[in-house]
Amino acid sequence: MKVMVIVKATKNSEAGVMPSEALMAEMGKFNEELVKAGVMLAGDGLHPSVKGKRIQFSGSKRTVVDGPFAETKELVAGYWIWQVRSMDEAVEWARRCPDPMPNEESELEIRPIFEAEDFGAELTPELRAQEDRLRAELEQRQKA
Repeated sequence: MKVMVIVKATKNSEAGVMPSEALMAEMGKFNEELVKAGVMLAGDGLHPSVKGKRIQFSGSKRTVVDGPFAETKELVAGYWIWQVRSMDEAVEWARRCPDPMPNEESELEIRPIFEAEDFGAELTPELRAQEDRLRAELEQRQKA
């Protein structure tokens, strides 16, 4: 199963406080362990929400809202995509993670990523073929 591990934002991450060299080294070591174990597929940190935008949908209307966004605890500061055998394995890896926001309360959230099988009959053979074609195209672009 694939999961997204979400690093929740904090007051400092939203203020643009960059991680220390020591934390970057610890995270680098943790990421190496994830890669060597075949768990980590992707991961990045995100700029504070002040640099972001939201697109709000209301029927056919689209509204662009500039950051920053309220409720820091609901924002995302970074993420990983992991390939694991189970949610329990993801939890075990997350427990080994260095504290992502030293000197602040911090939190990781683990969410399963939908697989094609989760969509049932609504994912028709034509839609599945389209999805497979797009995934193959993305893989080719990443290799280039």
